[in-house]
Amino acid sequence: MKATEQTYGKTYPSGLRLVVKRMEGLLSVSMGVLVGTGSSFERAEENGISHFLEHMMFKGTNKRTAFEISDAMDRIGAQVNAFTSKEITCYYAKATSDHAGEAFGILADFVLDSVFPQEEMGREKGVVLEEIAMTEDTPDELCLDVLSEAYFGTEGYGRTILGPAENVKNFTRDDLFGYVRERYAPENLVISFAGNITAEEAEALVQTYFAPLLAARALAPRVRSYAVRGGSLFRTKDIEQAHIAFAYGAPERDSSLFDAAQVANIVLGGGMSSRLFQRVREQLGLAYTVYSYLTAYEESGVLTVYAGVNPKNVARAQQAVFDTIREFAADKPTEAEFARGKEQLKSSLILGQESTAAQMIQYGKRMLFNGEVLDFEERIARIDALTREDVSEAIAACFKGGVRAAALVGKVKAPLQF
Repeated sequence: MKATEQTYGKTYPSGLRLVVKRMEGLLSVSMGVLVGTGSSFERAEENGISHFLEHMMFKGTNKRTAFEISDAMDRIGAQVNAFTSKEITCYYAKATSDHAGEAFGILADFVLDSVFPQEEMGREKGVVLEEIAMTEDTPDELCLDVLSEAYFGTEGYGRTILGPAENVKNFTRDDLFGYVRERYAPENLVISFAGNITAEEAEALVQTYFAPLLAARALAPRVRSYAVRGGSLFRTKDIEQAHIAFAYGAPERDSSLFDAAQVANIVLGGGMSSRLFQRVREQLGLAYTVYSYLTAYEESGVLTVYAGVNPKNVARAQQAVFDTIREFAADKPTEAEFARGKEQLKSSLILGQESTAAQMIQYGKRMLFNGEVLDFEERIARIDALTREDVSEAIAACFKGGVRAAALVGKVKAPLQF
């Protein structure tokens, strides 16, 4: 496996993988366990289980109670958290270098030996149900969830991360143990370290706290449903703004056009100098917030445009978005836009090199998705080599099919038309 003095990767006989990004001169280490599962892998009746399981992992092991887990991390000044997405679940901690071993030992304990106490199940269901209610009261997040359903349907990437409340209410301890047996197999796990730690030190920690305790078992195969349904959906909410969003196709994660598509997105709606921001907000004054972003999955990608507007201005804002994209798709970015977009993409990656947490996740994802150590210099070189023609090709790939899906949340009685 390709590596340098600053990066290291290893695959254990069980299939477990390790990646280390050494960042000399720092005084801390970020460490994470990334699991290749999330809402897009779930079945309808278990939608939300990846996220609920993430919560329950902190509720006690055979060695520690929920309080003892948090207390042990607090006593060494470490930070611990987790997140679930549509493709991965990640448990992570950040500690000073002198406490990295202790922090990793605690992290390994609750990832490998959580017991999901029955008395904690009811309490944590209440917490997650409140989280679901909070999303219902956060209309911009709700709008993007509605857009995802409009684009993908109710399966695969169309499933919400939190899942429906009824599913959460019905989850049992057996459901959690069963999901761990299926999806938390060694070959579906990556341990990632970034910070002031050597490959030898990281390997020693994995050998002490993780690898020998991870039961060898096969990963249960799951066929992830993937389809672009397309269409327009809406949710009526008694709120002051109307939240609108549109989805277009985009290159998949490993596409040769991915970096060019990222530059294209920056020019379109990635900042204050972007075309969408300048037209919809600065010239027309139709929105306080308007932006676009790119999401890349294994099979495909999505370019999303979002704006929050006065309900009276929905039609004007939609037309402004469509006009901007039509012009953008018809013409190449100017030399100035192209140069600016490249530099913004490069700087975001370079600045991320200064964060141990960002590097832990970036290198961990690369190992999880591609089975290799990220070559950062090669990534920057690919961006440097991009041309305006590459970006134009990416733009054509994103917008050749037109709008694929739309979503609207607010005081509305009908979906957007496109």
